[in-house]
Amino acid sequence: MTQTDTVNRRLVLAERPKGAPTKDTLRLEKVAIPTVGDGQMLLRTEYLSLDPYMRGRMSDAPSYAPPVEIGDVMVGGTVARVVQSNVAGFAAGDWVLSFNGWQDYAVSDGVGVTHLGAAPAHPSWALGILGMPGFTAWAGLTQIGEPKPGETIAVAAATGPVGATVGQIGKILGCRVVGIAGGAEKCAYAVDELGFDACIDHKAPDFADQLNQACPDGIDVYFENVGGKVLDAVIPLLNPYARVPVCGLVSQYNATELPAGPDRMNWLLGQILRKKIKMQGFIIFDNFAHLYPEFAQQMSAWVESGQVKYREEIIAGLENAPEAFIGLLKGGNFGKRVIHVGQNE
Repeated sequence: MTQTDTVNRRLVLAERPKGAPTKDTLRLEKVAIPTVGDGQMLLRTEYLSLDPYMRGRMSDAPSYAPPVEIGDVMVGGTVARVVQSNVAGFAAGDWVLSFNGWQDYAVSDGVGVTHLGAAPAHPSWALGILGMPGFTAWAGLTQIGEPKPGETIAVAAATGPVGATVGQIGKILGCRVVGIAGGAEKCAYAVDELGFDACIDHKAPDFADQLNQACPDGIDVYFENVGGKVLDAVIPLLNPYARVPVCGLVSQYNATELPAGPDRMNWLLGQILRKKIKMQGFIIFDNFAHLYPEFAQQMSAWVESGQVKYREEIIAGLENAPEAFIGLLKGGNFGKRVIHVGQNE
């Protein structure tokens, strides 16, 4: 099922999942490659980004972005090659950052497309450390978290593309960093490879006690992207005037009802009030798009110097994207998960 120059494979939304997506949520179709007109260009997808936010687009519940309609191509960020261009500034063979979705080919008028040059060294990194996940980590931490040297930062999903970057930036800024991840291998990687001061396995039966011991001075910044029992364990450890950037709640994306147990809302609000905690949600390009050039310059320098390390998990084949996405929502990824859609060249 390799990519060809005669057929456009695409994965469309077949149903709105109730709970976790299944093998029936997306349907693989084969259609004709679209043709381009004046002011348009044809893009061939090389890499497709898999990100937790996509689960929300499968639902028609109110959200910050419209849902994917039944029968439409699943949305997603992509790195693509220009096949044919009638758009000024783009030529056949150029690499671009685009939003083709889960398909081989797409037509674009150039709006929202970023030129990556004729031969980028690591084109897929535009979907990770140098793209939306890296930008989310940098902006959420620096603009909302506002960490100060000597403070303690806690971050969940510590080896994912956002969490790993948050922790490494925290170390660069002179903070103590405590990660939270699923499993001993991920925790060891966070400490040994990424330089975290500690990393706690949220699967451990005494997880909350271990987190408490790892944060003897409390937590000043908690970068939230998971929710659930991790948030329950973190909240009591937050210091007065703690800051909590919220970019996601992946543990809740497949939930069909509120979690069992007592209503914790008043308890949470009491903590926020008494400790003067700042908790702010953000959608990266809605809130901080104007800062992207600053981010790109700084992150590129950190990556080039080795101050920030990046782990990528590339899975071959567009047909394998649904299973890889289902696994992503279960925490099965180790680093940034990307689908290699394109031809082997």
